[in-house]
Amino acid sequence: MKAMLQVLVALVLGISPAMAQSCDGRLFSHDALAAPVCVPEDPQRIVVLDPQLSLGMLFELEAPVLATPQTGVQDGWIRRMADAGGVLDIGHPLQPSLERLVALKPDLIIGDTAMHGGLQPALERIAPVVLIAPVNWQEQFRLLADLTNRRDRAGALLSDYQERVQAIRARVPPDQTVSVVRIGPDRFQVYLDGPGAYAPYAVLAEAGVKRSAYETTGGDEVLKRPGWEEIAALDGDVLLYVVVSGYDPAPDDALADATLANPFWQMLPAVAAGRAWRVGRGPWMGFHGVSSAMDVLDDIERFILP
Repeated sequence: MKAMLQVLVALVLGISPAMAQSCDGRLFSHDALAAPVCVPEDPQRIVVLDPQLSLGMLFELEAPVLATPQTGVQDGWIRRMADAGGVLDIGHPLQPSLERLVALKPDLIIGDTAMHGGLQPALERIAPVVLIAPVNWQEQFRLLADLTNRRDRAGALLSDYQERVQAIRARVPPDQTVSVVRIGPDRFQVYLDGPGAYAPYAVLAEAGVKRSAYETTGGDEVLKRPGWEEIAALDGDVLLYVVVSGYDPAPDDALADATLANPFWQMLPAVAAGRAWRVGRGPWMGFHGVSSAMDVLDDIERFILP
């Protein structure tokens, strides 16, 4: 029966029945442009090359993660989960140690198309490789759940999230606008509300939060980098700001103090009205799954809802 199913899948995907029958696990395909990959039915030795989004989601799914490039682990929750699970280090996210990977004998390697596409031929000699292209964060969560045979857990977590989103959406003031900005050491970044919105800003939109006109797009643009004069366009009734000085959070407070003392900042409508609030860099710049989405919803309830 299994062999027959594999042949049928092969015909649908346009691959040879011989390839399907030679697969000891199952054929996994998530991208029409990528060849299907033979992956284990229930992988037990997973190496994750993306030490942020994919790693955090796999922890939430309680998947057996063996190793990751720990140089790229910046979020405190992810770090604690990696330490508690004994996750091993394989170096830098862009240049993981292939020697360590060979020694670990993984049964599945998960990476990112942009970061790890060039490594794919070498990685495929070690274990089955699935590289994920950027998609909506909930799509990626479901994809990883399917890949690791944890669909039920993903469904439960996303159901809890959607239930809370709907409850919050019913309470969001319909005429209120919200501005959000990232403060960096030498620039501002404004992540836009649009089709390609970065995950925490997609959560805002799903919860019914309306952004200012400057922060909204119908195209593929993801962010803007305004200067001091341009930040006057952040004219929302409420302003949320996240401070990220770099990988090391130690200088964040000093950067915040200097920015908030600037006259241009003080002229923003929400600042003048006392409705500007600092939010955590973890969920807003290091988004890693349902728990981060819940943190964003916490901030909506705390700072935006009446």
